[in-house]
Amino acid sequence: MHKALITGGTAGIGAAFARAFAGRGVSLVLVARSADRLAETAERLRREYGVEVETIVADLSDRQAQQLVADRLESDTDPVDVFVNNAGFSVKASLLEEDLSQHDLGFEVMVRAVLKLGGAAGRAMSRRGRGWIINVGSVSALVTQNNYSAIKAWVGNYSESLGVQLARTGVQVTALMPGWVRTEFHSRAGIKGSSIPGVLWLDADHLVEECLRDVARGKPVSVPSKRWKLIAAVLRATPRGVVARLSSVLSRRRSRER
Repeated sequence: MHKALITGGTAGIGAAFARAFAGRGVSLVLVARSADRLAETAERLRREYGVEVETIVADLSDRQAQQLVADRLESDTDPVDVFVNNAGFSVKASLLEEDLSQHDLGFEVMVRAVLKLGGAAGRAMSRRGRGWIINVGSVSALVTQNNYSAIKAWVGNYSESLGVQLARTGVQVTALMPGWVRTEFHSRAGIKGSSIPGVLWLDADHLVEECLRDVARGKPVSVPSKRWKLIAAVLRATPRGVVARLSSVLSRRRSRER
């Protein structure tokens, strides 16, 4: 693998992917909204790892920006071998809200952009007969708390469906389903996380390394850490009525932390 494109590549899980690939000598294309943060991140990675880092300033809630990144993914003159569909954020608005602006933003960035960019990467990689696509979902897809849970459930199903369509093309598609990870994600969402037991928190760099091992093994779904594998397995096997009650408890705890 020679070049990896990562959306949301300046923070959290995206930044951990950038470090992991840079450490392997893989050139990077980082996509994020903030030009200043992109420049700072790119310079740090060049200095620490000696790799080439290209940057694309793009707000993926904007469809022209989505097209810009899609065009980069489809370029055959400087091909992308790995695509990490990572950009995302918490959608806190109630499903009963009359104002759908937060939901619309979530759909654009975490549904339409994921679909648009995954398709672009899949077309280009299948033409070349090789490539990795990693779609970042969440274990929250297995509960029923809010629209974020629903969106991430879509991401997981979409990722596996894309893998089916790209079977026998040389392109590996993997859905990464992390649990709670120590990143900026929760603080940006206004979630303190004080009620979450320390043992459930994951380190972003360790999570990414485990994910990359799963991708290399051809796994369609990666749930890093034994504890979160167990939690995910239990949630999948639990009757939906029980999951709904558990989701209600989690939602009440989450609202108290904001």
